[in-house]
Amino acid sequence: MLSTLFFYYFCQMKKVIFITASFLLFGFFVQAQTPSTTKKDWSKSDLTGRAADHFMIQFGSDSWQNAPDSVKTSGFSRHFNIYFMYDKPFKSNPRFSVAYGAGIGTSNIFFDDHTLVDIKSSASTLPFKHLGSTESHFEKSKVTTIYFQAPVELRYFTNPENPKKSFKYAVGLKLGTLLKAYTKSKNYINSEGNSIYGKTFIEKRYSNRFFNPANVELTGRAGYGLFSLDMGYTITPVLRDGFGASFNKFSIGLTISGL
Repeated sequence: MLSTLFFYYFCQMKKVIFITASFLLFGFFVQAQTPSTTKKDWSKSDLTGRAADHFMIQFGSDSWQNAPDSVKTSGFSRHFNIYFMYDKPFKSNPRFSVAYGAGIGTSNIFFDDHTLVDIKSSASTLPFKHLGSTESHFEKSKVTTIYFQAPVELRYFTNPENPKKSFKYAVGLKLGTLLKAYTKSKNYINSEGNSIYGKTFIEKRYSNRFFNPANVELTGRAGYGLFSLDMGYTITPVLRDGFGASFNKFSIGLTISGL
């Protein structure tokens, strides 16, 4: 059982590693095409003008991987994250650095208009109720989770003296603790599609009971200058053990850093 679980997580991790490695190889290829007559001693680099990537902002797409057929997501599920980071270059080779910090990570998973995610239920597992065509339902709904996260990255810069004109790559992880989970539903309509309480009606329901209180996410980034492509895969399930099906979150998006 343990070996099967390890193999499953290993296969999922390859999604993050493969794309990051592809960008890394591309960057090395570009560098190889640039002629150089001298070998630079990076230990004597001037880093006085280097930004420490204090702020890191991320936006992109989220999906629940290997969720059962009863969990029917729909539309553009997405995340928005913001972190304050401290970047510490290696003295012997400042092309490498370790960055760590803290911030907030949010995930918004959207569902089709006939799915009700009842996070206030007293049931032992999280219900995903599928409403019939003759039942009243919300036109739009989503599940939002908000985590306090501490990201750690091992970074590589092709030009550590001027990161804004450098290829950059990073691998790491985020450790998080759940702050809040809720559903947000808009425009309650009848079977004929008519609003019951008006199109501006919004209902929010809060409960952390079904969701994993801890979050461990593997991350990878690759890009140039202020922008990079980021990926993440949570090795901890979205739901708590025994509170529903076991599935994980995969993210891909854009990072703005170096601010």
